[in-house]
Amino acid sequence: MGQWRYEQGLHDVGNGSFAYLQPAGTWGLSNAGLVTSDGEALLVDTLFDLKRTREMLDAMRAATPAAARIGTVVNTHANGDHCYGNALVDGATIVATRASAAEMDEVPAPVLAAIMRQARSGAAGPLGDYLLHCFGAFDFDGIAPAAPTRVFDGELTLSVGSKEVRLLEVGPTHTKGDLLVHVPADRVIYTGDILFIEVTPIMWEGPVGNWIKACDAILATDVDVIVPGHGPLTDQDGVRAVRDYLVYIRDEARRRYDAGMSPADAARDIALGDYARWSDAERIAVNVHTLYREFSGGKLAPPGLLEIFGLMAELARRPR
Repeated sequence: MGQWRYEQGLHDVGNGSFAYLQPAGTWGLSNAGLVTSDGEALLVDTLFDLKRTREMLDAMRAATPAAARIGTVVNTHANGDHCYGNALVDGATIVATRASAAEMDEVPAPVLAAIMRQARSGAAGPLGDYLLHCFGAFDFDGIAPAAPTRVFDGELTLSVGSKEVRLLEVGPTHTKGDLLVHVPADRVIYTGDILFIEVTPIMWEGPVGNWIKACDAILATDVDVIVPGHGPLTDQDGVRAVRDYLVYIRDEARRRYDAGMSPADAARDIALGDYARWSDAERIAVNVHTLYREFSGGKLAPPGLLEIFGLMAELARRPR
């Protein structure tokens, strides 16, 4: 969107709503949001580590008095770059889908801290180098979990002062429990990682049909500002680009699955065309594995975390 600069920090998107952006939107560099009304505030997501979350909260407090005491945090999904900073929002009700709350324990911060210590030691070789590329800018030590205190299934409407904030569960898609945050009065929607703009989406969970439906739900929403989970603020063209990518990789992976090609070989083989210009194109490895698992009816076991990062590391080194 030409009217919005893609710069680090807090952006006023109108009527008491804000977007906090972290260029370039690659691994861990997620976006967040703030909704205010009548002295009340709701935070959409925290960030990947404590330092970054503190910087964001400081910027919000400097921008509006309502951010001095945030009453509600909504986590759009369970990935750490959207929830690891929860503990810094003292006294807030933390809201997530039931599925997302259950998923938050799967990759706790101490596990990532241990993996990164090994990567920094040099013992992990090229995989370690890739992990440092992805996560070396973050500090996972000392992060205390702060689990959701209110969970829901389906839909939930919250009040922030005189505003309605509508939460819509669209997962499983990117993860097991993704949700959208719609603020009708402000004509803003925060999508979490349903949208990666100019960054390759990563489908940890699927099914892909749910993600396509989630894009359709965003397209059907009457808003002026769309805040993605990663990348610059966008409009309907950005949503369509993500949707088109999902359809493309679904169809390309299906052809290779039907031909008996392994998921790793399919990820190596699929020509990304214009999508190769998006950051983190190697995420095709995760996406193909997830699609193959879907095509098999769940019979194909998911790869281990280090195995799939190893394949992404290989693909990242290859010219496309």
